[in-house]
Amino acid sequence: MRDKHFRLGCDIGGTFTDFVLLNDETGEIKTGKCLTTPKDPSDAVEEGIRALEKTTPEFVGKLDELIHGTTLVINSIIERKGAKTGLITTKGFRDILEIGREIRYAPYDIFAEFPKPLVPRRFRLEVDERIRSDGTILRPLDKEEARRVVKQLIDMGVESIAVCLINSFENPAHEKMIEDIIKEEAPWISTSISYRVLPQIKEYERTSTTVTNAYVKPLTGRYLSKLSDRLASIGFKGKLFIMLSSGGITSVETAAEFPVRIIESGPTAAVIAGQYYGKHFNIPEMFCFDMGGTTAKSCLIQKGVAGVVPTFEVGRVQRFMKGSGLTIQVPVVDLMEIGAGGGSIAKVSKLGTLQVGPESSGADPGPICYGRGGTEPCVTDADLLLGYLDENYFLGGEMKLDKEGARHGVEEKIAKPLGVSFVQAIWGIHDLINETMAAAAKTHIAEKGGNPKIVTIAAFGGAGPVHTYGLAKKLEAPRIIVPPNAGVGSAMGFFTAPRAFDLLRSHKVALGAVDFAVIENIFKDMEKEATQILKKESGDDTIRFDRSLDMRFVGQGSEVNIPAPPGDFRTFKKEQIRRLFDDVYEKLYGRTYPDSEVEFINFKIRASLPERLLQLPKLERKEGQSIEDAIKGKRLAYSSMAKDFIPYTVYDRYKLFPGASFMGPAIIEERESTLVVGEDGHVRMDDFGFLWIDIKEVK
Repeated sequence: MRDKHFRLGCDIGGTFTDFVLLNDETGEIKTGKCLTTPKDPSDAVEEGIRALEKTTPEFVGKLDELIHGTTLVINSIIERKGAKTGLITTKGFRDILEIGREIRYAPYDIFAEFPKPLVPRRFRLEVDERIRSDGTILRPLDKEEARRVVKQLIDMGVESIAVCLINSFENPAHEKMIEDIIKEEAPWISTSISYRVLPQIKEYERTSTTVTNAYVKPLTGRYLSKLSDRLASIGFKGKLFIMLSSGGITSVETAAEFPVRIIESGPTAAVIAGQYYGKHFNIPEMFCFDMGGTTAKSCLIQKGVAGVVPTFEVGRVQRFMKGSGLTIQVPVVDLMEIGAGGGSIAKVSKLGTLQVGPESSGADPGPICYGRGGTEPCVTDADLLLGYLDENYFLGGEMKLDKEGARHGVEEKIAKPLGVSFVQAIWGIHDLINETMAAAAKTHIAEKGGNPKIVTIAAFGGAGPVHTYGLAKKLEAPRIIVPPNAGVGSAMGFFTAPRAFDLLRSHKVALGAVDFAVIENIFKDMEKEATQILKKESGDDTIRFDRSLDMRFVGQGSEVNIPAPPGDFRTFKKEQIRRLFDDVYEKLYGRTYPDSEVEFINFKIRASLPERLLQLPKLERKEGQSIEDAIKGKRLAYSSMAKDFIPYTVYDRYKLFPGASFMGPAIIEERESTLVVGEDGHVRMDDFGFLWIDIKEVK
C-alpha cells in the first residue's frame, strides 16, 4: 500500500466551500460542505478538512494531491479589492484601457456605464519608445527616462506594476529592459510583463489582461502562500494544484505568477466533470447546468468536448450585457452565466413586478432560512416553502433551516406588496428563476448550433438538482442526468481535469510569404517554456503537446482556430494548411473564398501531462434490497402540473441501488443536494449510481 493514496478536491464558492476526498486505492469517495468564509477563505478550507478527519482520521498526512478552485480572484476584481497598480506603456497609449475597442454595448442608451479601469489615469505613465509591427526598433527606449517613470510609480505607492508596450509580442526587448530596471529599483514590487502574460496581437486586450494580472497578483500570492503554510501546519505534505479557467490544473507557483488564468477556476471544474461523464456514457449533446448559492452557469458539451474560447469578460456593469465588462484574453472554458443562485434575493421591482437577483445574500448572512441574520427572501427560502427541501436534512441535517422565518419574510416582502397569495409568491420566485435560466440557456445552445430538444441536462451544484426538472420542462429537453455527489460537482471535476497549460504567440504573416521553419521554431520555443512550467508538477511524465493556429483572410478583423496536424511544421505543404483553413471556415460560415489570401495571426499550444482520471466504481446490489427500503416517507410539495401541493415520495439516495426505478412525483435527498422530479418524470439508477430522469410527456 502506498503511503500517499488520497486526493482532495476543494472548491471555494460564493456561498459554500465543497470538499471531495478520493481514495485512489479503494475508489471510495467522501464529501463535505461548509459555509465559505469571505474574510479569509482558508478558514473554511481548514474547517472542512477537520470535519473530514472525523470520518477518515489522519488522512491529511496521506494526501498525494490537493486540487483547489477559488473565486478569490474574480471577487477581488468585482469588489475592487486588488492591489494599487501602476501601468507603464508606450507614449500615446496611456488611455487604451478607457478607449477599448470604441464599441458601445448599448448604442441607444445615452446613460450606458462602462467599468472603471483597474488602474486610474494618474497611475498610467508613458515611455517614449516605439517598435514596429515586424519587431524592428523605430525609437529606442531611453533607460534613464524609464528609470524616472519607475521611480515615480514607486513614490506614488503602487504595490504592483504592469508593463505593456506597443508590438512587444514581436520584440520584447524594451519590456525586458523595464523589467530589469524595476528589479533594480524595487525588487519587492510585484510585476506583470505583457510578453510573459499575453504575447498576443491586439493592444487593448493585451493591456487589459496584463493590468488585471498585476491587479490581483499580490493578493493571490499572499493567499496561496498563506494557504500552503496553513495546510503544512495541519500535516499536509503533498502537492497543491490550482484549477485553471481553461479546464486544466497547474502548480501553485504558476497560479501565483499568472492569477488572471484562474479567474473562472471553480465553475470550470463542473464542466470538466460533465465532459468526462459525457464521454463515459457516450452522450453526444450534454447541457452542463451548475447552480450554486450565488450563480448558475452552463456549458453545451458537443461530441464529448467542452469548447474553450480565447476571451471573456469580468465585472460587467450590466450583468448579462456583453461588452459592459473588463476584457480578459486568456483561454477559458466556454461558460455562460444563465441566472442567479439559491442565495439570489427576490424583491418587488420599481415597476411593481417580481424580480429575482442579480443581488445575492451570499454566505453571510445568506437566505432568511439559514438563520444567520438574513432578512431578504431568496430562492432557497422559496424552495424550502414549496416543500422541495427538508428543513431538518439540509447539509445532511448539519444545518437546521428556519421555515417560519422564511415564511414571514416572503409574506411581508413579496406576497403583501404584490397583492398575491403566499403560494403564488413562493412559486413565482422558483418559476421566475427557472424561466430566466431557460431563456438564457436557449440562446446559449442556439449560438453553438445545438438543439435544446435533444440535449441531456447534467445537473450540478447544491441548487442544480432542485431546479433541473423545471429547467428541462421549459427547454423541452427529454432527459436529465444527476451524478452521485452532484452538490459538490465542481470539486469532483478536479479529479477529471488534466495537468495542463496553454501558451500563445502572435506572429502576423501571410500564408504565401511564410517560412514554415520560422513557425516550427515558434512552436518549439513555446513547448520548451511549457515544459519548464509542467516539470515543476511532475519530473518524470511524458508531456503531450497539441498545436493550433489562428488564421483569417487578409484584411479581416477576426480569426478562426485551426487544429494543426501533428508533426514537424517544416514537412507540411502550404496547400495542406490552406485546405484545413477552408474546411473549418466553410463549416462555420457556409462558404469560403479560395481566391482570397489567408494569413497566420496566433500560434497556440496546450501542453498536458498524463491524466489521473477518476475511476467510476460500479455499485453492487445487495440481496433483498427493494425500492421500499429507500423511501423515507411522503412530503407535500408544490406541483406545477397540479397547480397545488401534492404528496411527493421522498427517497434516500444512499439506499437506492443499480436498477432501481420509479415514477414521480419524487424527491431524492442526499447530503449536499436534493433532486425534485415531477409527475411525468421516470427515475432510474444505473450501475455507477447516476440518476437518469426521462421526462415521458414533454409539454
